[in-house]
Amino acid sequence: MSQKRPGPRELADPVHFIALGFGAGLAPVAPGTAGTVLAVLLEYWARQWLPDVLQRAILVLVMIVFGIWVCHISARKLGQHDHQAIVWDEICGYFLTMLAAPSGWRWMIAGFLLFRTLDIVKPWPIREVDHSIGGGFGIMLDDVVAGLISAAAIMAARALLT
Repeated sequence: MSQKRPGPRELADPVHFIALGFGAGLAPVAPGTAGTVLAVLLEYWARQWLPDVLQRAILVLVMIVFGIWVCHISARKLGQHDHQAIVWDEICGYFLTMLAAPSGWRWMIAGFLLFRTLDIVKPWPIREVDHSIGGGFGIMLDDVVAGLISAAAIMAARALLT
């Protein structure tokens, strides 16, 4: 099924503005990757303002809960569940991934690669979640699961490397 392509006009709507990742989701190629690149920058900035992992964990929880509503409303307005331009879920998934990572560009890149690979390939259980749950919760949940698995992989890598 062909997706209606949102444009800059949709960004005037605050719900779309957030769901479309402040415009990153409008990228003509790989909008999910564009959203995750934005997430790398935002997460780096968040670490500067919220150096404590508990503070960032609270931020991520708020982002996810808020994202369920935002993604649901945006998808309904766009007329398609989990439209590829909706990238708030990727932003949240990357933030969740990075809760397990120490500071440093190597960990940022590792988190990006892990999360994007899981989000694109969608191995079990991510694929199952993606295909079985609808609404804003479903849009968010597959990226939350990808973020949790990525975080676990980072924790394992940290244990092996230190």
